[in-house]
Amino acid sequence: MELTLKQIAEWTRGRVAPEFADIAITGVTTDSRDAKAGELFVPLAGETFDGHDYISSAMHNCAATLSERQLDPSVPAVYVSDTLRALGDIGRGYRKSLSMTVVGITGSVGKTTTKEMTGLVLASKFRTAKTDKNFNNNIGLPRSILRIEPDCEVAVLEMGMNHFGEMAYLTSIALPDVVVITNIGTAHIEYLGSREGILQAKLEITEGMHKGGTLVLNGDEPLLWNLKGTLPYRMVYFGIENPDCDLRAREIVVQGDCTSFHVEGLRNEFEVFLPAPGRHNIYNALAALTVGTLFEVEPGKMQSAIAEFHNTGNRQRIFEKSGFTIIDDSYNAGPESMEAALRVLADHACSGRRIAVLGDMLELGNCSMAEHYKVGRLAAVSADLLFTYGSNAERMVTGAITGGMPANCVYHFDSHEQMARMLRNRARAGDLLLFKGSHGMRMDHVLELFLSPEQK
Repeated sequence: MELTLKQIAEWTRGRVAPEFADIAITGVTTDSRDAKAGELFVPLAGETFDGHDYISSAMHNCAATLSERQLDPSVPAVYVSDTLRALGDIGRGYRKSLSMTVVGITGSVGKTTTKEMTGLVLASKFRTAKTDKNFNNNIGLPRSILRIEPDCEVAVLEMGMNHFGEMAYLTSIALPDVVVITNIGTAHIEYLGSREGILQAKLEITEGMHKGGTLVLNGDEPLLWNLKGTLPYRMVYFGIENPDCDLRAREIVVQGDCTSFHVEGLRNEFEVFLPAPGRHNIYNALAALTVGTLFEVEPGKMQSAIAEFHNTGNRQRIFEKSGFTIIDDSYNAGPESMEAALRVLADHACSGRRIAVLGDMLELGNCSMAEHYKVGRLAAVSADLLFTYGSNAERMVTGAITGGMPANCVYHFDSHEQMARMLRNRARAGDLLLFKGSHGMRMDHVLELFLSPEQK
């Protein structure tokens, strides 16, 4: 990437002094501590800091900076009214300057996993870029776009939101040619009111797509299936149960931590080996395979790509340590992903007991009590012991007991330390433990304490 400050000023409707207009920028950073030579520093304001206070530090390495404040005339700067908005403007301008095709991915759950799988499938044929980690918001998305090499052929961009209007803004930056919606769940229902409201917010992603674009949708989700023929786009469906889907998985076989299935549709038919457990991951793989088929990737290449998949971060990472088998799914949680994780816990081979270590699911609003109760009922048939953490998770306790789990097998805690200490007392070699909760509940810390030899 090489942009001039003049170009950046045009994209952001900012102003730059004539003597700095031809300065070349080779990258963008929002962190003064990580600033590199040739980069543009974008100072953002947080709850407890303002990046403008670090401009002088960033300029030890950066070529120039954005700024809402008037700086010393010797500092190469593009002056804008809002640096966060300007970051999006630069991302949009750079995306428009590239000739790549963009696949935008959203949904209530499975976005990052589907993005990773889709990236693998498309990379088997094209020069492919994808969203870094899960950088899917108004800061992360433009940053990911600005790291794309100019010769990229396809970019797979993840987009997330929890309020109306946010997806419309993100899609105006990404301008996707193909959109994947993995599912419609209950995540962020506190802000969006209902599953129908969540659907409406997700569909904002089409506002950045041209009328000849393609929608790839989960055909087993009634809210998405009911859209069939109602939107001015090509609509392609994947699924397992719905026989009218364009691409389907059949003959599903679970093999420990892995899954195999037969794929047919869109004039293709082939076997898939997926090194990840759970029905939810079959849907994620089907979405990626549907996109790959639309991009005319050969079945053999898609098979090899999916076979190389591995989960990122704390997403259903299964490993053994200290005599225990651990399912680390602590990155985040909502009702749908909790259900999927408990199914994996129930289906995974285990010589000991199955222990569910669960934290609150956040942002569920008025649905919170009912959804936590349902998770408790599911835990009663999936686990032998239930450990819960968080004020909302107390409803899981009620659900588990009414679902048939003995009261002396259910524990609730007010701190990570108490929970980890009791786990170490109750867990035995051969046990299978699932750790899951919303990101803010830090269930990864519970796992860390549990596995720490210093924890008594």
